[in-house]
Amino acid sequence: MAIKRNPIETPRGKVLLNNKTMKAELVWNTGFGDQWSGRYENAQKYVDSEVLRLSEKYIPLQTGMLIKSGILGTDIGSGEVSWIAPYARAQYYMKRKPGSETGWLRGPQWFERAKEVYGKDIIKWARRFAGGRA
Repeated sequence: MAIKRNPIETPRGKVLLNNKTMKAELVWNTGFGDQWSGRYENAQKYVDSEVLRLSEKYIPLQTGMLIKSGILGTDIGSGEVSWIAPYARAQYYMKRKPGSETGWLRGPQWFERAKEVYGKDIIKWARRFAGGRA
Protein backbone atom coordinates (compact mmCIF):
# COMPACT_ATOMS: atom_id res chain seq x y z
CA MET A 1 0.00 0.00 0.00
CA ALA A 2 1.37 3.39 -1.05
CA ILE A 3 1.67 6.23 1.43
CA LYS A 4 -0.51 9.18 0.50
CA ARG A 5 1.28 12.53 0.53
CA ASN A 6 -0.65 15.80 0.59
CA PRO A 7 1.61 18.69 -0.40
CA ILE A 8 1.04 22.22 0.87
CA GLU A 9 2.67 24.47 -1.72
CA THR A 10 3.72 28.12 -1.48
CA PRO A 11 6.10 30.24 -3.57
CA ARG A 12 8.79 29.65 -0.91
CA GLY A 13 8.48 25.88 -1.00
CA LYS A 14 6.18 23.07 0.08
CA VAL A 15 5.37 20.89 3.06
CA LEU A 16 4.90 17.18 2.41
CA LEU A 17 2.69 15.38 4.91
CA ASN A 18 2.90 11.67 5.52
CA ASN A 19 -0.49 10.65 6.93
CA LYS A 20 0.63 7.17 8.02
CA THR A 21 3.59 8.15 10.20
CA MET A 22 2.38 11.71 10.95
CA LYS A 23 5.61 13.29 9.78
CA ALA A 24 6.05 16.51 7.81
CA GLU A 25 8.91 17.39 5.50
CA LEU A 26 9.71 20.97 4.49
CA VAL A 27 11.17 21.37 0.99
CA TRP A 28 12.36 24.87 0.07
CA ASN A 29 11.91 26.19 -3.45
CA THR A 30 15.46 26.51 -4.80
CA GLY A 31 14.74 29.70 -6.75
CA PHE A 32 13.11 31.55 -3.87
CA GLY A 33 16.32 32.77 -2.22
CA ASP A 34 17.81 34.13 -5.42
CA GLN A 35 14.57 35.85 -6.37
CA TRP A 36 14.11 37.67 -3.08
CA SER A 37 17.65 38.25 -1.78
CA GLY A 38 18.37 40.85 -4.45
CA ARG A 39 15.21 42.74 -3.52
CA TYR A 40 16.11 42.70 0.16
CA GLU A 41 19.65 43.86 -0.58
CA ASN A 42 18.30 46.79 -2.60
CA ALA A 43 15.90 47.70 0.20
CA GLN A 44 18.74 47.63 2.76
CA LYS A 45 20.93 49.84 0.56
CA TYR A 46 18.04 52.27 0.24
CA VAL A 47 17.49 52.40 4.03
CA ASP A 48 21.20 52.92 4.79
CA SER A 49 21.61 55.71 2.24
CA GLU A 50 18.38 57.45 3.29
CA VAL A 51 19.41 57.38 6.97
CA LEU A 52 22.66 59.12 6.03
CA ARG A 53 20.98 61.60 3.69
CA LEU A 54 18.05 62.53 5.89
CA SER A 55 20.08 62.71 9.11
CA GLU A 56 22.49 65.18 7.55
CA LYS A 57 20.47 68.32 8.30
CA TYR A 58 20.19 67.29 11.98
CA ILE A 59 23.93 66.67 12.53
CA PRO A 60 25.90 69.45 14.27
CA LEU A 61 27.94 71.30 11.69
CA GLN A 62 31.17 73.12 12.22
CA THR A 63 33.55 71.74 9.61
CA GLY A 64 31.37 69.03 8.06
CA MET A 65 33.66 66.21 9.19
CA LEU A 66 30.99 64.63 11.39
CA ILE A 67 28.72 64.28 8.35
CA LYS A 68 31.59 62.89 6.25
CA SER A 69 32.49 60.42 9.02
CA GLY A 70 29.05 58.88 8.57
CA ILE A 71 29.70 58.40 4.87
CA LEU A 72 33.15 56.92 5.53
CA GLY A 73 32.00 54.75 8.43
CA THR A 74 29.04 53.17 6.68
CA ASP A 75 29.12 50.26 4.28
CA ILE A 76 25.91 50.90 2.33
CA GLY A 77 23.81 47.75 2.40
CA SER A 78 25.29 46.32 5.60
CA GLY A 79 22.42 47.51 7.78
CA GLU A 80 24.69 49.45 10.11
CA VAL A 81 25.16 53.21 9.85
CA SER A 82 28.08 54.58 11.89
CA TRP A 83 29.46 58.06 12.40
CA ILE A 84 33.11 57.30 13.17
CA ALA A 85 34.53 60.70 14.11
CA PRO A 86 36.25 60.49 17.53
CA TYR A 87 33.84 63.10 18.91
CA ALA A 88 30.64 61.67 17.35
CA ARG A 89 29.47 59.95 20.53
CA ALA A 90 29.95 63.09 22.62
CA GLN A 91 28.04 65.16 20.05
CA TYR A 92 25.24 62.60 19.81
CA TYR A 93 24.61 62.39 23.57
CA MET A 94 25.40 66.02 24.43
CA LYS A 95 22.88 67.58 26.83
CA ARG A 96 21.72 70.64 24.97
CA LYS A 97 18.69 71.51 22.95
CA PRO A 98 18.71 71.14 19.15
CA GLY A 99 19.44 74.45 17.44
CA SER A 100 20.86 76.11 20.53
CA GLU A 101 24.27 76.69 18.98
CA THR A 102 24.62 75.42 15.43
CA GLY A 103 21.36 76.00 13.62
CA TRP A 104 17.66 75.39 13.79
CA LEU A 105 17.61 71.59 13.44
CA ARG A 106 21.20 70.65 14.20
CA GLY A 107 22.02 69.07 17.54
CA PRO A 108 22.24 65.88 19.55
CA GLN A 109 20.45 62.61 18.80
CA TRP A 110 20.21 63.43 15.09
CA PHE A 111 19.19 59.92 14.04
CA GLU A 112 16.32 59.72 16.54
CA ARG A 113 14.98 63.09 15.45
CA ALA A 114 15.31 62.28 11.74
CA LYS A 115 13.60 58.93 12.35
CA GLU A 116 10.63 60.68 13.94
CA VAL A 117 10.16 62.81 10.84
CA TYR A 118 11.07 60.40 8.04
CA GLY A 119 10.87 56.90 9.56
CA LYS A 120 7.50 55.91 8.13
CA ASP A 121 8.45 57.11 4.65
CA ILE A 122 11.70 55.15 4.72
CA ILE A 123 9.84 52.00 5.74
CA LYS A 124 7.20 52.54 3.06
CA TRP A 125 9.78 52.87 0.30
CA ALA A 126 11.92 50.00 1.63
CA ARG A 127 8.86 47.76 1.35
CA ARG A 128 8.46 48.82 -2.27
CA PHE A 129 12.12 48.04 -2.99
CA ALA A 130 11.65 44.61 -1.39
CA GLY A 131 8.64 43.90 -3.57
CA GLY A 132 5.97 44.25 -0.91
CA ARG A 133 3.07 46.59 -0.51
CA ALA A 134 3.70 50.13 0.67
